[in-house]
Amino acid sequence: MEKRKSNSLGGAETSLLGFGCMRFPLLENGKIDEAEAERMLDRAIEGGVNYIDTAYPYHNGDSEPFVGRVLQKYDRDSYYLATKLPMWQVNSAEDAERIFEDQLKRLRTDHIDFYLLHALNRDKWEALKGQGILEYCEALQREGRIRYFGFSFHDGYDVFEEILTYRKWDFCQIQFNYMDTEEQAGLKGYELTEKLGVPLMIMEPVRGGSLAKFSGDIQERFHALDAQASAASFALRYVGSFPNVKVVLSGMTTMEQVEDNLRTFSDFRPLSEREQETIREIVTELKGRVQNGCTGCGYCMPCPAGVDIPGCFRVWNQYHVYRSFDVIQWSWDNLPDQQRPENCVKCGKCEAVCPQRLSIRADLEKAGQDLKNRIF
Repeated sequence: MEKRKSNSLGGAETSLLGFGCMRFPLLENGKIDEAEAERMLDRAIEGGVNYIDTAYPYHNGDSEPFVGRVLQKYDRDSYYLATKLPMWQVNSAEDAERIFEDQLKRLRTDHIDFYLLHALNRDKWEALKGQGILEYCEALQREGRIRYFGFSFHDGYDVFEEILTYRKWDFCQIQFNYMDTEEQAGLKGYELTEKLGVPLMIMEPVRGGSLAKFSGDIQERFHALDAQASAASFALRYVGSFPNVKVVLSGMTTMEQVEDNLRTFSDFRPLSEREQETIREIVTELKGRVQNGCTGCGYCMPCPAGVDIPGCFRVWNQYHVYRSFDVIQWSWDNLPDQQRPENCVKCGKCEAVCPQRLSIRADLEKAGQDLKNRIF
């Protein structure tokens, strides 16, 4: 298993592959299939994975207790345990203390190795600065109850820069993959962490699975590079090729994914120049499938008819990029009926204020038809 040492983390040596505990296999009742999930965790640890990442809300709160039980069979010094403080449930240091103490009980441990402020954005960041939460976590670290203190992030680069430079963080966690180098913190965020010497843990390296399975033409491009390698392995190797990335998290759902990931990281090879060039070409091709230039600016909102115009276009564009309904099914299923394209009454108010001069009414009609008919 490829390991990465971080001098800024006291020499901690983490497996480059980390097990993300938010996508365990499920039973019919929606609960974790604990027998299979335990087999998967055991196999990953056997294969050299030593970084286990969970969070308070994962699997409706069941992930931490399950992970805590499974890890009892292992020496506490043989792995690094990461979990997160749910910032949307925290309004004071007292809230943070209550949740942290609960997490220790759920995880059956007396300390957390990597503790993160979960899913920081501008609003959560501005709120927490006056709540004593940073000071509370710093006190936990002085007491040895957490070893390394960081945050996970979901917002734009400007917010990321502000948070990262506010204090000396031990590490941070961002979404990063070859399709989203200009999204959220993105490549600029990576470069800033490298400049400041802040080790990076990466989430969504396979973009929620969308970089694991493509239409046949794209699959063939990867196949030509290595007939034995999965498309997912190229996405993971892309992220792992950046030297300041210390852990690449994978939320594994099947034993097949565990085995594939172990193959990728047990004999890890950074991407070759040929592979990088092919991925650049694929990214250009995929982004060329976008149906319109909606930037999500929201000038068209609110829609008098209740349509979520940016949301509809985001789902529609992703559908065409990946040519798979599976990729957008969760987003589509969670878009309320009243916010869908077919509710457009063609009043035209949106087009009058759209900075991109999009033909919104016509595009909503096309989007509705494509998604209803599932053309791919």
